[in-house]
Amino acid sequence: MRNTYKILSLILVTSLFFNCTALQNANRTQKGAGIGVASGALIGGLIGGDLKGALIGAAIGGASGGIIGNVMDKQAKEISAAVPGAGVERVGEGIHLIFDENSGVNFATNKSDLTAASKANLDKVSKVLNEFADTKISIQGHTDDTGKEEYNMLLSKKRAESVASYLVSKGIYRSRLTTEAMGETTPRFDNTTADGRSKNRRVEMAIVANDQMIKDAQAKSGY
Repeated sequence: MRNTYKILSLILVTSLFFNCTALQNANRTQKGAGIGVASGALIGGLIGGDLKGALIGAAIGGASGGIIGNVMDKQAKEISAAVPGAGVERVGEGIHLIFDENSGVNFATNKSDLTAASKANLDKVSKVLNEFADTKISIQGHTDDTGKEEYNMLLSKKRAESVASYLVSKGIYRSRLTTEAMGETTPRFDNTTADGRSKNRRVEMAIVANDQMIKDAQAKSGY
């Protein structure tokens, strides 16, 4: 009988050990899948327009997220220093940027060409983006509500592509970039005034960790 109890106890302990190990492995797998979904939400193109919402939704959290956040803090500070007029906001584990007339990266009515001032400021931004190479960047183009909605959507696409093409010319790999047209659908200012329309002719960006940065953060955190 004692031998029977010993055998049953051994089976129970062994079962608990393997169940705990399986649970740990499952948790790792689930967390890994969660990271893939989170990063994919932004890397996939941020379709839907809400960059800040996408950045929040793409957050990984935990120790790995903290490591990524620290890198993004440094990058955000450098962009702010390089282009003081830009709207630079740390959101989740990424960065939300707004380039309008205040930053010197804006567009004239019915134009998608970059001005000399715009190029000069994007030169500064590109240096920071090249320094922090393990990121993905989504670029949105926006217009005021002058003209037809369909035309404005096309114009905003051209604006986003103008910025993307210029960044590529400054050494940013095209594979890091996605573009999206928002047209007149998401104004930030009053389109009934000339000043408001000028500010609405803008480009917004979101910067998020790519797969390599995520893997590096996981390794550092012992994930």
